[in-house]
Amino acid sequence: MERRIKKHFQVTGMGCAGCAVTVERILRARAGVLDVRVNFADATALVVFDPRSETVMGLKQAVESAGYSLSALDDALPGEEERVQQREYRRSRRNAMMAILLAAPVLVIGMFFPGWEAGRWMMILLTLPVFLVPGRGIFTRAALRLRHGRADMDVLVATSAGIAFLASLFLTIWPGYLHHAATGAHLYHEAAAVVIALVLLGRYLEVRARAGAASAIKHLIEMQPQTAIRIAPDGEETEIPAREVHAGDVLVVKPGARVPADGAVTWGNSFVDESMITGEPLPAEKVEGNTVYAGSLNGRGNFHLRVEKEEHDTLLSRVIRLTREAQGSKVPVQRLADRVASIFVPIVACVSVLTFVTWIIAGGAEVFPLALLSSITVLVIACPCALGLATPMAIVAGIGKGALRHILFKDASCLERLSRVDAIVLDKTGTVTTGQPVVTAIEWLAGEERAMILSALERQSGHPLANAVTRALEGKGMVHGGEITRFEEIPGRGITGTVAGEEYVVGNERLLADRGIALPSEALAMREASEARGETVLFFALAFPVTGGQLLAVIAVADEIRESAEPVVRRLQKRGLNVYLLTGDNERAAAAVARRLGIEHFAAGVLPPGKERFIRELQQPGRIVAMVGDGVNDAGALARADVGIAMGKGAGVAIETAGVTLLTPDLHALDTAFTLSRQTLTTIRQNLFWAFIYNVIAIPVAAGVLYPLNGLLLDPAIAAAAMTFSSLSVVLNSLRLKWQAI
Repeated sequence: MERRIKKHFQVTGMGCAGCAVTVERILRARAGVLDVRVNFADATALVVFDPRSETVMGLKQAVESAGYSLSALDDALPGEEERVQQREYRRSRRNAMMAILLAAPVLVIGMFFPGWEAGRWMMILLTLPVFLVPGRGIFTRAALRLRHGRADMDVLVATSAGIAFLASLFLTIWPGYLHHAATGAHLYHEAAAVVIALVLLGRYLEVRARAGAASAIKHLIEMQPQTAIRIAPDGEETEIPAREVHAGDVLVVKPGARVPADGAVTWGNSFVDESMITGEPLPAEKVEGNTVYAGSLNGRGNFHLRVEKEEHDTLLSRVIRLTREAQGSKVPVQRLADRVASIFVPIVACVSVLTFVTWIIAGGAEVFPLALLSSITVLVIACPCALGLATPMAIVAGIGKGALRHILFKDASCLERLSRVDAIVLDKTGTVTTGQPVVTAIEWLAGEERAMILSALERQSGHPLANAVTRALEGKGMVHGGEITRFEEIPGRGITGTVAGEEYVVGNERLLADRGIALPSEALAMREASEARGETVLFFALAFPVTGGQLLAVIAVADEIRESAEPVVRRLQKRGLNVYLLTGDNERAAAAVARRLGIEHFAAGVLPPGKERFIRELQQPGRIVAMVGDGVNDAGALARADVGIAMGKGAGVAIETAGVTLLTPDLHALDTAFTLSRQTLTTIRQNLFWAFIYNVIAIPVAAGVLYPLNGLLLDPAIAAAAMTFSSLSVVLNSLRLKWQAI
């Protein structure tokens, strides 16, 4: 049995950041749980656990005992996540509207008819339904939290509203108990109902705004088709749920339909819109043998595909999974905010009691109504929600926006580190160049009849340069080259192989030097002329048994520089970044590319281990280094860099290991990633500043520090409105990221 299972859950019942901390502690306390991330912003939890000692049911029961609930997202039916969110949205809207309708007449009577005897009883009768129907969840959750020795926003709201209501009831029954009974009654009657109504209204608006910030996942999920048409061996077509598609199945994709799974075309042809997957603006032609991706949109053609990856393992599914995980991750500053949120409610409760005691000591029984009012207001105005939402809301919005622009951040810490990068290393082949080289010339010095052997050897390699040679030779009909009895690929140098008892080498000058094969003057002249044009030169030679050999051909290969490379390099330099070009190619070819791009620093002839060493040396003075590569030959350098950025369509080694993956070959996405990281970190700082400042200013004012100076004392209803606004301001500020230009 697998020893680590990773599950995503929807969490309901969380009312503030303290709730998220509580849920995380409950789950982390379970014996079989290895890691937990609870995200208050999108109400989700990522749990990694050992199935031998923990079950999904056990996790659910542990959380439900504290008044929350879990529902698994990974195993949910199509659209189930959205249905859960819609239910939560409708419930919060219904509660808010009902509470407002009931609280409105209470507010009117309390403000305009404070001395109306019958009106006081009407306010009590209207407040009770607010508590028992829309506000019932607040009191129920507060009781559960207290029973488990925990406190959160619901406890603060329930306590303040409950005290206000009981005080109002007491002063209504015994109006002459205190000298300021009339004043007290006026102050408390409307407070209880209005506080509950405004809190529920705030949560409804918050749920609505948070759904907008997290809409990226929804857009990606909507791209997943829910059905597929499977072709049986006898040719019969059957429509089945996409979840029942298995590797090896043959599916038919009709005009206008979305591709249900990753696979290869086996029959037919069409143009497929892959823009939401790869970022390519124009539809790509698909013929037999081509790969298609789940979620891409078929054009007017009709084709069959053989499934290679099932629903849970498609590129789109991985993008959704990684985006969700990244949105649930935390930047270092959030851990401080979480620690503050975890002790915030007990501290506020102590401040409230201290406020009441201070008022009584300073003014005696005469100020009892004011003391009670101030202590209630402290409980109401304190807002751990703004503090808890400050970081995760910005992360959800920023990472979600990146996903829609074909930029995947592995986690929030990568987003944060990218904003601090001061040096960036660009690999040449496949990054600043298209990675689709073309043979410009093959000059045969001897043995042209061995061209088919060259084709057979290059066909065994997956290197882009080898593929270019293979295409050029196959275009001339040179396909069959004999049986290869031994083949070896030497990273950074080339390949060797044995055909009919003779050993051949194909590669760069270093490989030939290793085998003792000298280059004649004619070959040296060809090499210099090609490298001056920025082309890569390969050599094909027959190796002798001991040492030495005979050079057979000189091959010139050109890899076109991407159109976006030069403007992106200029923008990176304007950001103050030191840009480096790194390549395993020769010095002249590297210099030619660096000169065209305006890059001052470059290193040529660097093998894969050397790339990692180059990154390590750059980091020595304390630089924060980003490495951009194709994610395959550069895996070591990507891992060594502070931020590894993989280019392409998400090679298996890259999409799970790189800090950032660009699913589009357009280098403008690289510049966008830097802009997005800085915008997100700026938003986080703004949110945290306002969340801290709000509480630092609001709590003392609510306690009455300004009362001796100007007689200012906040009403609990105004405090509830201020508390609601503080949370909404953080959410709306994060929501700006969706529309902010990048």
